[in-house]
Amino acid sequence: MADFRPELDDVLRVMSEKNHRIYAHPGGFDLNLVGIRTRSMVPHRFDDWVTVFYRSHGRWIYMAFPATTDPGVYWLGNPMNTFGTAVLKEGQYRSAYRIGTHKGYKALEQNSPLTVIRDYNRDGVIDYASGREDTGMFKLNIHRASRFNESVNVDRWSAGCQVLCDPLQFNYFLSVCEKGAAAFGNTFTYTLLHERDF
Repeated sequence: MADFRPELDDVLRVMSEKNHRIYAHPGGFDLNLVGIRTRSMVPHRFDDWVTVFYRSHGRWIYMAFPATTDPGVYWLGNPMNTFGTAVLKEGQYRSAYRIGTHKGYKALEQNSPLTVIRDYNRDGVIDYASGREDTGMFKLNIHRASRFNESVNVDRWSAGCQVLCDPLQFNYFLSVCEKGAAAFGNTFTYTLLHERDF
């Protein structure tokens, strides 16, 4: 797990500094889905965060879940794409996800184009600033790792997806997304930040 844990006030500050939209309808479940990539360069650890927060009755409701925003070691060495493994580029992606399926179970599936960095050198080390940018539909979903228990290593769970390590936390995350979809429609903006911005 990451040493860095994002606090809501800091997430809001960084999003404002970057001019990212913050959803704040007071009626509840106007969701902000925000990933935070930590400084750790170890590709097999769930050392990042996926957060969800919204306004309800005049206050913020905030949850942060251990996750990975990076591909695992296996896919870094064995990319599905000839130009390299997908590493999601930091930024804000409007209507990026919708409730759908991932490998036969309910998850958030990619709904609009995302921009990735193609890590092409197959050295098992994540290269955020090298390689070529690629924008498109890549089936980069937000899903869980194991169905049965909390996963310690990323292994093959991510080839570029955002992956929560604990299935119980993922189920709760998805239940919040379902309430958001019922209230505001089945599309979600996703924002990816980096620890260095905090």
